[in-house]
Amino acid sequence: MTVSAAKSTTTAKLMSHPLNAWYVAAWDHEVSSKGILARTVAGRPLAIYRTADGRAVALADACWHRLAPLSQGKLIGKDEIQCPYHGLRYNSAGRCTSMPAQETLNPSATVPSFPVVEQYRYVWVWLGDPTLADPSLVPDMHQLASPEWAGDGETIHAPCNYQLVLDNLMDLTHEEFVHSSSIGQEELSESEFEVTHDENSVTVTRWMHNIDAPPFWLKNMRDKFPGFEGKVDRWQIIHYYFPSTICIDVGVAEAGTGAPEGDRSRGVNGYVMNTITPESERSSHYFWAFMRNYRLDSQLITTQLRNGVHGVFGEDEAMLQAQQAAIDANPDYEFYSLNIDAGGMWVRRLLERALEAEGRLAAAPGA
Repeated sequence: MTVSAAKSTTTAKLMSHPLNAWYVAAWDHEVSSKGILARTVAGRPLAIYRTADGRAVALADACWHRLAPLSQGKLIGKDEIQCPYHGLRYNSAGRCTSMPAQETLNPSATVPSFPVVEQYRYVWVWLGDPTLADPSLVPDMHQLASPEWAGDGETIHAPCNYQLVLDNLMDLTHEEFVHSSSIGQEELSESEFEVTHDENSVTVTRWMHNIDAPPFWLKNMRDKFPGFEGKVDRWQIIHYYFPSTICIDVGVAEAGTGAPEGDRSRGVNGYVMNTITPESERSSHYFWAFMRNYRLDSQLITTQLRNGVHGVFGEDEAMLQAQQAAIDANPDYEFYSLNIDAGGMWVRRLLERALEAEGRLAAAPGA
């Protein structure tokens, strides 16, 4: 569907997060058999580690006995974790295997163990109904693991509700104003866009024809085509996947060489990979990477792109923090929607639908 107007408004309440969904808990390299990673996902503190055979495990980070954080304990044997307070041990299924000073184990001595999947360089966790934890529901981020793409990324601890990050990524016209020195240009808000959606995804497509390349993209064109000068066709194709993954197909090509029709050979193509994990109602783990499909052997370009995007996202982080503070100071104020918000509004509708199905459609505390 082509969106020409967005007439409804959405309230400034910050909704909760669906639990029957996969969220990234960590980069794969963060999880080790030598130590325990403490991380809160969707309001649930987790103790994350690897067994001796390399399998990732996510347990609730609270001992059955006195709720001491298991992440402050240590790993024992092939798959066990030991409480740091009184020494209770749990296996990877969360069942207690040893209690101090007694041979008989209380059968209720368990801690929740959550389904885990490793895919696309990430460790994903499912905090909802474990019978629904289908690995095929992990959002498609294949560029992160494909030999046809190269790149790197980082994690931002975003001081805001995860939906504010989703709003930010679904409407890239903000680049004109927030990122004017790197990727922003006035054609972003002047160009038309199209929004399509289904039950689990939303796509926003925007093309800008015969324009000057902004500094970031001119540099990338010259990496592939030394000395490039001239106009470009620029594209941004935003792919949202439930619940909080957004992969953005971006690039520029020499104007008039067929990029809109599918021939991008005279251009440079990147994918901005974003997956946002709620931590609390007012903080998020924002995992991102920038991947490219040209000059794959150049570590210099990989590092330059990662550092460049780091700077861009730093500008976003400052804006999102300020926005969250303003929302907290104005809890009864409404968001009013513009045409540019059409993609983000569809995302919110999908999230609302999922929360309603779980019986958890409610405003965040204090909102």
